Amino acid sequence: MKEDQLINIKTTRKIDATWKLFPGRFFILTLWVLFLACNQRKDLIDAPLYEGPLSSMDSAITQMSDSGIVVMQLETALQNNFENGDREWPSGFKIKWYNSRGKVTSYFSANYVFYTEADKIYHAEGNVIVRSNIKNDELNTEELFWNQSEEKFYTEKFVTIKSEDEAHTGEGMESNQDFTEYRILKPSGTFTLEDDPNRPNQRDVPLNPGNSN
Repeated sequence: MKEDQLINIKTTRKIDATWKLFPGRFFILTLWVLFLACNQRKDLIDAPLYEGPLSSMDSAITQMSDSGIVVMQLETALQNNFENGDREWPSGFKIKWYNSRGKVTSYFSANYVFYTEADKIYHAEGNVIVRSNIKNDELNTEELFWNQSEEKFYTEKFVTIKSEDEAHTGEGMESNQDFTEYRILKPSGTFTLEDDPNRPNQRDVPLNPGNSN
């Protein structure tokens, strides 16, 4: 009986000693865990949000067809796709439109293009060219917007439009998508092009939709 009491007394003392020691250590450990968690959360909050593309495509060729006939082809060295539906062509793109016989009717290219899904507008910059093989007219400017839904081009920048034997210049322009009808908003001049045998024929565009040159 005395031995049992002695064991109980020793056990009680050990429990009391452990209880006195444990809460302090447990409290410190809890604080340390909370400190680490708060720091990690702060790092996550302070970290800049990733706004880059979700995916990229190299050397991409995209074709649109109607009843099995290719009507448009887009070629690019790089295309970036974003989460919100926006798209970017950092190295620009080339677009060709085709008729039912597979001949190129119009052409559109630029050094840089960004498409905004919210308003469905293409914003092209740098050496922008739009060419109509139907009328043999060519537009040159440094900035152009393309509204694909309304099938029209427009800009407020300086433009030069070359035809068979003359060129028109001015600020601002609106045209339909195949560039057969256009209007310079602020014309500044018209001049005749010199006869140059080395001047390329604007109709000399590949007729094969699969040819990327």
